[in-house]
Amino acid sequence: MISSSYRIIGLMSGTSLDGLDICDVSFDKYLEKWHYTIHHAETISYTLELEKSLRNAINWTKEEVDELDVVYSAFLADQVVDFIERHNINSVDAVSSHGHTIWHQPSLGFTKQIGNLPLTAERSKLTWVCDFRTSDVALGGQGAPLVPIGDELLFKDYDFCLNLGGFANLSFSEHNQRVAYDICAVNVVLNKLARLLRLPFDKNGNIAKQGRSDITLFSELNALSYYQKKYPKSLGMEWVQSSLWPVIESHKLPFEDKLATYTEHIAYQIGRSIPLSNKKILVTGGGAKNKFLVESISRFTNNDICVPDLELVDFKEALVFAFLGVLRLRNEVNCLKSVTGASMDHCSGNIFSEA
Repeated sequence: MISSSYRIIGLMSGTSLDGLDICDVSFDKYLEKWHYTIHHAETISYTLELEKSLRNAINWTKEEVDELDVVYSAFLADQVVDFIERHNINSVDAVSSHGHTIWHQPSLGFTKQIGNLPLTAERSKLTWVCDFRTSDVALGGQGAPLVPIGDELLFKDYDFCLNLGGFANLSFSEHNQRVAYDICAVNVVLNKLARLLRLPFDKNGNIAKQGRSDITLFSELNALSYYQKKYPKSLGMEWVQSSLWPVIESHKLPFEDKLATYTEHIAYQIGRSIPLSNKKILVTGGGAKNKFLVESISRFTNNDICVPDLELVDFKEALVFAFLGVLRLRNEVNCLKSVTGASMDHCSGNIFSEA
Protein backbone atom coordinates (compact mmCIF):
# COMPACT_ATOMS: atom_id res chain seq x y z
CA MET A 1 0.00 0.00 0.00
CA ILE A 2 1.33 3.44 -0.96
CA SER A 3 1.85 5.74 2.01
CA SER A 4 0.08 9.09 2.33
CA SER A 5 2.66 10.55 4.74
CA TYR A 6 6.34 11.24 4.05
CA ARG A 7 9.30 12.87 5.78
CA ILE A 8 11.68 14.16 3.10
CA ILE A 9 14.80 16.30 3.06
CA GLY A 10 14.83 18.52 -0.03
CA LEU A 11 18.02 20.00 -1.47
CA MET A 12 18.37 22.91 -3.86
CA SER A 13 21.44 24.59 -5.32
CA GLY A 14 20.76 27.39 -7.75
CA THR A 15 22.80 29.29 -10.30
CA SER A 16 23.13 32.30 -7.99
CA LEU A 17 25.50 30.14 -5.85
CA ASP A 18 24.38 31.55 -2.51
CA GLY A 19 24.69 28.08 -0.98
CA LEU A 20 22.93 24.76 -0.53
CA ASP A 21 19.33 25.03 0.66
CA ILE A 22 18.24 22.15 2.91
CA CYS A 23 14.58 21.72 3.88
CA ASP A 24 13.25 19.05 6.26
CA VAL A 25 9.55 18.72 5.47
CA SER A 26 6.61 16.42 6.05
CA PHE A 27 3.94 15.82 3.41
CA ASP A 28 0.50 14.43 4.15
CA LYS A 29 -2.30 13.74 1.71
CA TYR A 30 -5.86 13.87 2.95
CA LEU A 31 -9.17 14.87 1.36
CA GLU A 32 -7.39 14.46 -2.01
CA LYS A 33 -5.06 17.37 -1.26
CA TRP A 34 -1.39 17.56 -0.31
CA HIS A 35 -0.32 19.50 2.78
CA TYR A 36 3.20 20.27 3.97
CA THR A 37 4.95 21.22 7.21
CA ILE A 38 8.50 22.59 7.26
CA HIS A 39 10.34 21.37 10.36
CA HIS A 40 13.84 22.72 9.77
CA ALA A 41 15.43 24.67 6.95
CA GLU A 42 18.76 26.37 6.43
CA THR A 43 21.26 27.44 3.80
CA ILE A 44 24.78 26.02 3.94
CA SER A 45 27.30 28.43 2.45
CA TYR A 46 29.83 27.03 0.02
CA THR A 47 33.53 27.30 0.76
CA LEU A 48 35.28 29.82 -1.47
CA GLU A 49 37.04 26.94 -3.25
CA LEU A 50 33.82 25.01 -3.95
CA GLU A 51 31.95 28.15 -5.02
CA LYS A 52 34.76 29.01 -7.44
CA SER A 53 34.67 25.50 -8.89
CA LEU A 54 30.88 25.55 -9.34
CA ARG A 55 31.06 28.99 -10.96
CA ASN A 56 33.83 28.07 -13.40
CA ALA A 57 32.89 24.46 -14.22
CA ILE A 58 30.84 25.55 -17.22
CA ASN A 59 34.17 26.10 -18.99
CA TRP A 60 35.79 22.84 -17.81
CA THR A 61 36.34 19.59 -19.68
CA LYS A 62 34.04 16.61 -19.17
CA GLU A 63 36.75 14.83 -17.20
CA GLU A 64 37.16 17.79 -14.84
CA VAL A 65 33.41 18.05 -14.33
CA ASP A 66 33.22 14.31 -13.63
CA GLU A 67 35.81 14.76 -10.87
CA LEU A 68 33.81 17.66 -9.44
CA ASP A 69 30.69 15.49 -9.60
CA VAL A 70 32.29 13.04 -7.14
CA VAL A 71 33.40 15.86 -4.84
CA TYR A 72 30.00 17.54 -4.90
CA SER A 73 28.08 14.29 -4.39
CA ALA A 74 30.17 13.59 -1.29
CA PHE A 75 29.61 17.16 -0.11
CA LEU A 76 25.83 16.80 -0.40
CA ALA A 77 25.80 13.50 1.46
CA ASP A 78 27.97 14.88 4.28
CA GLN A 79 25.86 18.02 4.65
CA VAL A 80 22.66 15.97 4.91
CA VAL A 81 24.15 13.66 7.56
CA ASP A 82 25.35 16.68 9.55
CA PHE A 83 21.96 18.40 9.18
CA ILE A 84 20.12 15.32 10.47
CA GLU A 85 22.44 15.01 13.46
CA ARG A 86 22.27 18.69 14.41
CA HIS A 87 18.47 18.75 14.30
CA ASN A 88 18.00 15.33 15.94
CA ILE A 89 15.87 14.05 13.07
CA ASN A 90 14.91 10.47 13.87
CA SER A 91 13.51 9.19 10.60
CA VAL A 92 13.73 10.24 6.95
CA ASP A 93 12.00 8.48 4.06
CA ALA A 94 14.34 9.95 1.45
CA VAL A 95 16.53 12.84 0.37
CA SER A 96 15.32 14.53 -2.81
CA SER A 97 17.92 16.64 -4.58
CA HIS A 98 18.06 18.98 -7.56
CA GLY A 99 21.83 18.69 -7.87
CA HIS A 100 23.77 21.61 -9.34
CA THR A 101 23.47 22.52 -13.01
CA ILE A 102 26.73 22.82 -14.94
CA TRP A 103 25.53 22.62 -18.55
CA HIS A 104 22.00 23.04 -19.86
CA GLN A 105 21.44 22.90 -23.62
CA PRO A 106 18.11 21.12 -24.13
CA SER A 107 17.95 22.20 -27.77
CA LEU A 108 20.95 19.91 -28.26
CA GLY A 109 19.37 17.19 -26.14
CA PHE A 110 21.82 17.75 -23.33
CA THR A 111 21.77 18.75 -19.66
CA LYS A 112 24.21 18.06 -16.83
CA GLN A 113 23.61 18.34 -13.09
CA ILE A 114 26.30 17.19 -10.68
CA GLY A 115 25.67 15.68 -7.26
CA ASN A 116 23.42 12.92 -8.58
CA LEU A 117 25.71 9.93 -8.16
CA PRO A 118 24.88 6.71 -6.24
CA LEU A 119 27.68 7.82 -3.93
CA THR A 120 25.16 10.10 -2.19
CA ALA A 121 23.14 7.14 -0.92
CA GLU A 122 26.18 4.98 -0.18
CA ARG A 123 27.87 7.69 1.86
CA SER A 124 24.81 8.89 3.79
CA LYS A 125 23.11 5.47 4.25
CA LEU A 126 19.86 7.06 3.06
CA THR A 127 17.58 6.71 0.03
CA TRP A 128 18.12 9.49 -2.54
CA VAL A 129 15.87 10.70 -5.35
CA CYS A 130 17.73 12.86 -7.86
CA ASP A 131 18.55 13.71 -11.50
CA PHE A 132 15.09 14.93 -12.43
CA ARG A 133 16.03 16.72 -15.66
CA THR A 134 17.72 14.08 -17.78
CA SER A 135 14.73 11.93 -18.69
CA ASP A 136 12.66 14.99 -19.62
CA VAL A 137 15.33 16.20 -22.03
CA ALA A 138 15.49 12.68 -23.49
CA LEU A 139 11.74 13.00 -24.15
CA GLY A 140 12.31 16.22 -26.08
CA GLY A 141 11.60 18.59 -23.20
CA GLN A 142 13.46 21.53 -21.75
CA GLY A 143 14.21 19.67 -18.50
CA ALA A 144 13.03 22.83 -16.73
CA PRO A 145 11.31 24.39 -14.95
CA LEU A 146 10.55 21.48 -12.62
CA VAL A 147 8.89 23.33 -9.76
CA PRO A 148 5.46 23.91 -11.45
CA ILE A 149 3.99 20.55 -10.40
CA GLY A 150 4.53 21.75 -6.82
CA ASP A 151 2.92 25.09 -7.67
CA GLU A 152 -0.06 23.22 -9.08
CA LEU A 153 -0.56 20.88 -6.12
CA LEU A 154 0.72 22.94 -3.16
CA PHE A 155 0.08 26.60 -4.03
CA LYS A 156 -3.26 26.66 -5.86
CA ASP A 157 -4.37 29.77 -3.94
CA TYR A 158 -2.16 31.92 -6.18
CA ASP A 159 -2.80 32.76 -9.83
CA PHE A 160 0.92 32.99 -10.62
CA CYS A 161 4.04 31.67 -8.91
CA LEU A 162 7.12 33.77 -9.64
CA ASN A 163 10.55 32.68 -8.48
CA LEU A 164 13.36 35.24 -8.49
CA GLY A 165 16.53 33.18 -8.23
CA GLY A 166 19.47 33.01 -10.58
CA PHE A 167 16.76 33.23 -13.23
CA ALA A 168 13.15 34.39 -13.01
CA ASN A 169 10.65 31.67 -13.79
CA LEU A 170 6.88 31.88 -13.90
CA SER A 171 4.21 29.21 -13.38
CA PHE A 172 0.45 29.48 -13.93
CA SER A 173 -2.60 27.60 -15.22
CA GLU A 174 -3.80 28.24 -18.77
CA HIS A 175 -6.64 26.38 -20.47
CA ASN A 176 -6.77 23.89 -17.58
CA GLN A 177 -3.12 22.93 -17.79
CA ARG A 178 0.04 24.14 -16.06
CA VAL A 179 2.37 26.41 -18.01
CA ALA A 180 5.80 27.60 -16.90
CA TYR A 181 8.98 29.03 -18.36
CA ASP A 182 12.08 31.06 -17.61
CA ILE A 183 11.53 34.79 -18.13
CA CYS A 184 15.02 36.25 -17.79
CA ALA A 185 18.25 36.13 -15.81
CA VAL A 186 18.08 37.77 -12.38
CA ASN A 187 20.64 37.18 -9.63
CA VAL A 188 23.28 35.62 -11.88
CA VAL A 189 23.59 39.08 -13.46
CA LEU A 190 22.83 41.35 -10.50
CA ASN A 191 25.30 39.47 -8.31
CA LYS A 192 27.98 39.50 -11.00
CA LEU A 193 27.66 43.28 -11.28
CA ALA A 194 27.83 43.57 -7.49
CA ARG A 195 30.98 41.42 -7.39
CA LEU A 196 32.65 43.90 -9.74
CA LEU A 197 32.12 46.37 -6.88
CA ARG A 198 33.66 43.81 -4.48
CA LEU A 199 30.30 42.99 -2.92
CA PRO A 200 28.64 39.54 -2.83
CA PHE A 201 25.30 41.09 -3.83
CA ASP A 202 23.46 44.42 -3.89
CA LYS A 203 21.54 44.27 -0.59
CA ASN A 204 17.95 45.48 -1.00
CA GLY A 205 18.97 46.86 -4.40
CA ASN A 206 20.39 49.93 -2.64
CA ILE A 207 23.13 50.52 -5.22
CA ALA A 208 20.76 49.98 -8.14
CA LYS A 209 18.38 52.47 -6.55
CA GLN A 210 21.09 55.13 -6.66
CA GLY A 211 21.74 54.58 -10.36
CA ARG A 212 19.99 55.84 -13.47
CA SER A 213 18.48 53.53 -16.06
CA ASP A 214 20.10 53.87 -19.47
CA ILE A 215 17.52 53.80 -22.26
CA THR A 216 19.96 52.48 -24.90
CA LEU A 217 21.11 49.53 -22.82
CA PHE A 218 17.54 48.90 -21.67
CA SER A 219 16.33 48.76 -25.29
CA GLU A 220 19.17 46.48 -26.42
CA LEU A 221 18.49 44.04 -23.58
CA ASN A 222 14.79 43.89 -24.41
CA ALA A 223 15.63 43.22 -28.07
CA LEU A 224 17.34 39.90 -27.30
CA SER A 225 15.74 37.17 -29.40
CA TYR A 226 14.93 34.88 -26.43
CA TYR A 227 12.17 37.24 -25.34
CA GLN A 228 10.33 36.76 -28.62
CA LYS A 229 10.26 32.96 -28.34
CA LYS A 230 7.08 31.23 -27.27
CA TYR A 231 7.09 28.92 -24.27
CA PRO A 232 8.00 26.26 -23.31
CA LYS A 233 11.50 27.69 -23.05
CA SER A 234 14.30 27.76 -20.49
CA LEU A 235 17.58 29.53 -19.87
CA GLY A 236 21.07 28.46 -18.83
CA MET A 237 24.37 30.11 -18.05
CA GLU A 238 25.49 29.46 -21.63
CA TRP A 239 22.92 32.02 -22.82
CA VAL A 240 24.04 34.56 -20.21
CA GLN A 241 27.65 34.20 -21.33
CA SER A 242 27.03 34.24 -25.07
CA SER A 243 24.06 36.57 -25.52
CA LEU A 244 23.30 38.66 -22.45
CA TRP A 245 26.52 39.63 -20.72
CA PRO A 246 28.25 40.92 -23.91
CA VAL A 247 25.41 43.47 -24.28
CA ILE A 248 25.90 44.73 -20.72
CA GLU A 249 29.68 44.74 -21.06
CA SER A 250 29.58 46.74 -24.30
CA HIS A 251 28.20 49.79 -22.49
CA LYS A 252 30.67 51.96 -20.58
CA LEU A 253 28.40 53.00 -17.74
CA PRO A 254 28.86 53.32 -13.97
CA PHE A 255 28.06 50.05 -12.23
CA GLU A 256 25.16 51.61 -10.35
CA ASP A 257 23.61 52.60 -13.71
CA LYS A 258 24.07 49.08 -15.05
CA LEU A 259 22.41 47.69 -11.92
CA ALA A 260 19.56 50.18 -12.23
CA THR A 261 19.09 49.41 -15.93
CA TYR A 262 19.20 45.66 -15.49
CA THR A 263 16.76 45.81 -12.57
CA GLU A 264 14.35 47.76 -14.75
CA HIS A 265 14.87 45.20 -17.52
CA ILE A 266 13.92 42.33 -15.16
CA ALA A 267 10.83 44.23 -13.98
CA TYR A 268 9.77 45.05 -17.54
CA GLN A 269 10.13 41.46 -18.76
CA ILE A 270 8.16 40.16 -15.78
CA GLY A 271 5.47 42.79 -16.33
CA ARG A 272 5.02 41.88 -19.99
CA SER A 273 4.82 38.20 -19.01
CA ILE A 274 1.86 38.91 -16.69
CA PRO A 275 -0.36 41.33 -18.65
CA LEU A 276 -3.46 40.67 -16.52
CA SER A 277 -4.81 42.68 -13.58
CA ASN A 278 -5.95 41.96 -10.03
CA LYS A 279 -4.32 38.53 -9.86
CA LYS A 280 -2.32 37.12 -6.93
CA ILE A 281 1.38 36.56 -7.59
CA LEU A 282 3.41 34.51 -5.10
CA VAL A 283 6.99 35.83 -5.23
CA THR A 284 9.81 33.76 -3.75
CA GLY A 285 13.56 33.27 -4.17
CA GLY A 286 16.47 35.48 -3.21
CA GLY A 287 15.28 38.30 -5.46
CA ALA A 288 12.10 38.63 -3.36
CA LYS A 289 14.33 40.19 -0.66
CA ASN A 290 15.59 42.83 -3.11
CA LYS A 291 13.23 45.68 -2.16
CA PHE A 292 14.13 47.85 -5.14
CA LEU A 293 13.54 44.97 -7.55
CA VAL A 294 10.11 44.18 -6.04
CA GLU A 295 9.20 47.88 -6.15
CA SER A 296 10.29 48.01 -9.80
CA ILE A 297 8.17 44.98 -10.68
CA SER A 298 5.20 46.69 -9.03
CA ARG A 299 5.56 49.58 -11.49
CA PHE A 300 5.13 47.21 -14.45
CA THR A 301 2.12 45.20 -13.25
CA ASN A 302 -1.37 45.83 -11.87
CA ASN A 303 -1.41 42.56 -9.96
CA ASP A 304 -1.13 41.83 -6.24
CA ILE A 305 2.49 40.94 -5.44
CA CYS A 306 2.55 38.60 -2.42
CA VAL A 307 5.91 38.09 -0.71
CA PRO A 308 5.35 35.37 1.95
CA ASP A 309 7.26 34.71 5.17
CA LEU A 310 11.03 34.52 4.88
CA GLU A 311 11.13 30.73 5.29
CA LEU A 312 9.00 30.16 2.20
CA VAL A 313 10.84 32.91 0.29
CA ASP A 314 14.15 31.15 0.90
CA PHE A 315 13.17 27.50 0.80
CA LYS A 316 10.21 27.10 -1.58
CA GLU A 317 12.34 25.43 -4.26
CA ALA A 318 13.96 23.00 -1.79
CA LEU A 319 10.46 22.28 -0.46
CA VAL A 320 9.13 21.55 -3.94
CA PHE A 321 12.09 19.32 -4.81
CA ALA A 322 11.27 17.35 -1.68
CA PHE A 323 7.74 17.04 -3.08
CA LEU A 324 9.05 15.90 -6.47
CA GLY A 325 10.77 13.12 -4.56
CA VAL A 326 7.47 12.11 -2.93
CA LEU A 327 5.78 11.87 -6.34
CA ARG A 328 8.69 9.81 -7.68
CA LEU A 329 8.49 7.41 -4.75
CA ARG A 330 4.77 7.01 -5.52
CA ASN A 331 5.47 6.59 -9.28
CA GLU A 332 3.18 9.55 -10.00
CA VAL A 333 3.67 12.26 -12.62
CA ASN A 334 6.10 14.92 -11.46
CA CYS A 335 7.09 16.41 -14.82
CA LEU A 336 4.49 18.06 -17.05
CA LYS A 337 4.75 18.14 -20.84
CA SER A 338 2.73 21.39 -20.88
CA VAL A 339 5.61 22.97 -18.93
CA THR A 340 8.71 21.45 -20.50
CA GLY A 341 7.53 20.58 -24.00
CA ALA A 342 8.34 16.88 -23.55
CA SER A 343 6.41 14.32 -25.59
CA MET A 344 4.44 13.20 -22.53
CA ASP A 345 3.83 13.72 -18.83
CA HIS A 346 6.10 11.43 -16.89
CA CYS A 347 7.60 10.43 -13.56
CA SER A 348 11.18 11.67 -13.49
CA GLY A 349 14.16 11.01 -11.24
CA ASN A 350 16.55 8.24 -10.22
CA ILE A 351 16.21 6.42 -6.90
CA PHE A 352 19.38 5.28 -5.14
CA SER A 353 19.02 3.13 -2.05
CA GLU A 354 21.53 2.95 0.78
CA ALA A 355 24.17 0.26 0.42
